[in-house]
Amino acid sequence: MKQYTAALIGTGRIGFSLGFDKKREQPASHTMALCKNKRISLIAAADTNAENLARWKKQLPKAQAFSSSDELYAALHTDIITIAVNEDAHLTECLKAIRTKPRLVILEKPVALSVAEALQIKSCAEANHVPVMVNHERRFARDYAIARDFMHTIGDLQMIRADLFSGLRVYSKEKESTGEYSLLHDGTHLVDIVQFLLESFAPAPQESPLLNSPVVTGLYKDEKGDVRNFTAHYATPICPSISLTMSGRSKFFAFALDILGTTGRICLGNGFAKCYVRKESRLYTGFYSLAREKSIRFPKKTGYFANMVENAIDFLDGKASLTSPLSAAISDLRVLEELKEIVSA
Repeated sequence: MKQYTAALIGTGRIGFSLGFDKKREQPASHTMALCKNKRISLIAAADTNAENLARWKKQLPKAQAFSSSDELYAALHTDIITIAVNEDAHLTECLKAIRTKPRLVILEKPVALSVAEALQIKSCAEANHVPVMVNHERRFARDYAIARDFMHTIGDLQMIRADLFSGLRVYSKEKESTGEYSLLHDGTHLVDIVQFLLESFAPAPQESPLLNSPVVTGLYKDEKGDVRNFTAHYATPICPSISLTMSGRSKFFAFALDILGTTGRICLGNGFAKCYVRKESRLYTGFYSLAREKSIRFPKKTGYFANMVENAIDFLDGKASLTSPLSAAISDLRVLEELKEIVSA
């Protein structure tokens, strides 16, 4: 089997150190996911943070380490380049990577700080004929794949509720240049997974099921003017009621979906997954209720990071398309930008 070489730009949390979090499902970083795949040789990394780079080099002593991506690209060429830097550096680093013409760029979510920046990446990628995969991890997770298949057995979609709760501000004008707000940082996951789940129901490819001027309620801003809470309501031909709630006032982190059909329900999120189907009620004669569908078994390990790398390999082998292409990620960013304009007004 053909082997592929890879280089990593950024050896911080998602690039490296989350691979040592004992509570997370592993692999949980790009380094560990790339190293775990026998078809890939991670031969180099670059980081302007000398301390992070030194820790990475200690773990991978045979690989080369560079203090900048420019130095790395001047020294070698790889099949895959993974970009795992902060959001405000996505545009610069992704453009650099694309211009070296690897066979694939894997870019951490979100694509960039704005749609305008994302379109620059798209234009450069097309001009250099370099495909870009964006790491929206839930697209690769087994639990969400099971849920996506099960959605076709629960009748017509009636409602989708998607919730994101954390303590990080939802949006702040002051943080727009860095992307340090949850609408962009984690909201991209919320929007992306809803759109991914709806894709299989669309009669034809769409730019975005959620780009249709939502009604926003529950908007709350703190004393600094930072957005801390809102709910966006959508009505689409696929599902008449879709709500996205993002809160930055919670003293916990939660990510959850509730999908209701005419004959079933799916409850899914971080740490839980359950499916329900219509059955004759045990409580009321002549009625039907929803009962747990015990035949649907969700795996303890979702394989979200390992499956992302496996999809990259299958793509390079010519066996599969990208599960999380740049076009889908740009669509997510369009939705987020529309929401940002509404809640910041």
